[in-house]
Amino acid sequence: MSLGDIIDRTSSAWMQADAPSADVVLSSRVRLARNIAGVPFPHQASEADLAKVVEYAQKAIRVSKGLTDLVVIRLSETPALDRQILVEKHLISPQHAQGAKHRLVAIRPDETVSVMVNEEDHLRIQALLPGLQLKEALRLASQVDDAFEGAVDYAFDDRLGYITACPTNVGTGLRASVMVHLPALTTTGQVGRVLATVSNVGVAVRGLYGEGSEATGNVFQLSNQVTLGRPEVELVDNLAGVTKQIIDQERSVREKLVRERRDQLEDKVNRAYGLLSHARLMTSQEALGLLSDVRLGVEAGLLPDVEAKTLNELMVITQPAYLQRIMGRELAPHERDVRRAALIREKIRARKEGR
Repeated sequence: MSLGDIIDRTSSAWMQADAPSADVVLSSRVRLARNIAGVPFPHQASEADLAKVVEYAQKAIRVSKGLTDLVVIRLSETPALDRQILVEKHLISPQHAQGAKHRLVAIRPDETVSVMVNEEDHLRIQALLPGLQLKEALRLASQVDDAFEGAVDYAFDDRLGYITACPTNVGTGLRASVMVHLPALTTTGQVGRVLATVSNVGVAVRGLYGEGSEATGNVFQLSNQVTLGRPEVELVDNLAGVTKQIIDQERSVREKLVRERRDQLEDKVNRAYGLLSHARLMTSQEALGLLSDVRLGVEAGLLPDVEAKTLNELMVITQPAYLQRIMGRELAPHERDVRRAALIREKIRARKEGR
């Protein structure tokens, strides 16, 4: 398995559509922030310190039984376009794709685990699974965490817990998040009220690519705000509980739309499907919006022949970097719009023909 294999594979494990509550929750992620004792945080470290962290991480991956399947990628040797694809596949953060020197990412072949080295913290261990599977993601991330801890000495305080570069991560160092698709709440103008409410119970709302990104395609990322003073399981259970309430509200509004406004909903869904099937120009923002409408139609039973997995895949491969990778060269914005529309048409046609 190589970087090329990971990038060329258009479908990741988290895009599977047969996971728990996958009609609303696209993916669940648990990320653990860890630092090596005696080494300054990355933003304060010298080049020699950062190189030392890379050496520690690589040695741990070589010798630890639970880590040897990780594919290690040096970002300094990775083209900028490929780094951006790793962002679009949610395997690294947008920040990690910048300033690549002394930065690694180690990825499990099925892409359920990735470990960023020298991001904001020395190690950021991420487990990413489809649907609502926060407990399973925590279990997976903890296994990788234990394997690293057997090989390196973590910065840990008996009173505070794990020491991290940002004070908001001190304690468990855990950030759990879910990516939710809320088209019905958005269409009916209720999403603002619902998401404002969750902030009162320790849940933050972000965009498609996490902190600093905007919500697009009616996709929002919910994550825990508190990391200190509460057990990891409790943090995950709290987010799962809030997410289940949002799932119930989204499903309820979808049912109401089908029951009371079926004609308008069918018109919206089929207009979106028609545009995706026939348009000759398509921006990435427009594509995400239309894919969201079609996905709503699929989940509401209005487009039984369309697979949600195909829509999840299109959400990723129609993004600018991935599109250019598929075409094998850099594209100007107008040409990207032309190629994106053609790619979507081809995917829909292939599905109809059973290819």
